[in-house]
Amino acid sequence: MSLQMVSTVSNSSLLQPGFSLLNFEGHVFFFGQKGWPKRSCPTGVFLLDIKQNELKMKPVFFSKDSCYLPPLRYPALCSLRSDARADEYQYIIHGGKTPNNDLSDKIYFISLVSKTSKKMTFQCIEKDLGGDVPEARYGHTINVVHSRGKSMSVLFGGRSYTPLAQRTTETWNSVVDCLPSVFLIDFEFGCCTSYMLPELQDGLSFHVSIAKDDTIYILGGHSLQNNTRPPNLYKLKIDLPLGSPAVTCTVLSGGISVSSAIVTQISDTEFVLVGGYLSDNQKRLACNTIVLEDNKIEIVENVGPEWTPDIKHCRMWFGCDMGEGSVLLGIPGANKQIIPDANYFYILRCKGAEEDKEEEVMTQTCSQTSSEDPGDSTPFEDSEEFCFSAEANSFDADDADIYNEDDEEDESETGYWITCCASCNIDINTWVPFYSTELNKPAMILCSSGAGHWVHAQCMDLSETMLLRLSEANVKYFCNKHIDLNKGLQTPQKVACLKKPPMKPLRKKKPMKLSTSAKKSFLRRLFE
Repeated sequence: MSLQMVSTVSNSSLLQPGFSLLNFEGHVFFFGQKGWPKRSCPTGVFLLDIKQNELKMKPVFFSKDSCYLPPLRYPALCSLRSDARADEYQYIIHGGKTPNNDLSDKIYFISLVSKTSKKMTFQCIEKDLGGDVPEARYGHTINVVHSRGKSMSVLFGGRSYTPLAQRTTETWNSVVDCLPSVFLIDFEFGCCTSYMLPELQDGLSFHVSIAKDDTIYILGGHSLQNNTRPPNLYKLKIDLPLGSPAVTCTVLSGGISVSSAIVTQISDTEFVLVGGYLSDNQKRLACNTIVLEDNKIEIVENVGPEWTPDIKHCRMWFGCDMGEGSVLLGIPGANKQIIPDANYFYILRCKGAEEDKEEEVMTQTCSQTSSEDPGDSTPFEDSEEFCFSAEANSFDADDADIYNEDDEEDESETGYWITCCASCNIDINTWVPFYSTELNKPAMILCSSGAGHWVHAQCMDLSETMLLRLSEANVKYFCNKHIDLNKGLQTPQKVACLKKPPMKPLRKKKPMKLSTSAKKSFLRRLFE
């Protein structure tokens, strides 16, 4: 193993906890920023470009027939191939948190449709399911199994919010373990079936799952109900005959007590387990090699890299699998006491030099390594153990579409608890959710006047439908204070008309008065 530091650009604000990484043809893409996508990059998906130990980000594009893909944090994600040996593949994305901290229950398929030196184009399709549809959740895993020439997806674990009927103002954003149900999803027919297995007693989140052929191994995880990280190791076997599927679970020994660990694949049968937490305040610095052969699993502790003093002494660390046997690790910049709010990154290469080449991938791995930001829950909860942050304001100069940090003010700098207008009554001590998409923070929207500023949607009397439309659409919005200014800028200014003096009315001529002799003379001439 080798550990190498990576330089990043400054003023990171785009990448936030809860990210996911996608690997298409050796290219690594970031997905799941905190907050709605920026106007200059409406997709919210970026290429991680690492050259000469420098990390940069480039925005990607989506095809016209794509559905809208919100920036989801902590979703379940895995790759899907038409068969185990296919070269082309796509990613399945399920669940996760939206920027309003609402949980999603939707499933998306994302694939790379075209690639040039300056433009990456993706396609995103939303899938509808019937049957036992899994509830909205995060911190879970999804994998694909192959049996008897058929394929199905298997979803397990995660956390969800307390049911609406049980919520109070004080516990509005409390989370609970999901039931330990195993969901089989058939995307060909769009149906889903749930299974309750007696071997699975507790709901787990931020565990690791590894799939090979018709078998899934579930390792570690955290139980909120018991606040434990039991050394779990389960073996799920999925048989797909012509009739109903058969799901069996076996409890194996030799598990590891760990949560939020990262798994990277280094060969067809070999994986490396990195990082994670043994407890709320104790990182797991040891590494393990996991071998799947002959329908068996073997977990062996091996010598890890030479961790730097900064990594050893920091309270938190974070990262994600980049694919091809590499892991991106980071520590908060506060540990170096140089630049606050900055992060320092390392690439851990688990392959040897002779193995560092592209290999055909025949299995899928899925590990929950992202985590909740400290503002959303209590410190060191599993959902916030692993977070990811890097810089995004330094795109290549030759790119046609360049992200400009000044286009939109970062919500982490403005904060939710502000006085957005003269009549603003949003207070951290008295606020209660107003929109269905709100949980522990009020919904905000950016006013496009001048440099832009954030305002509360509730103070602006926005309906929920209007709020969602403005949040998802690439349109400008003006708050109540600046809407008249905006109208004035769009309407041509009135030109003052020249004042013309009013015309004097013509005076009526008074009738002439004739004397009696004159009248007689006039009549005499008239009848002659």
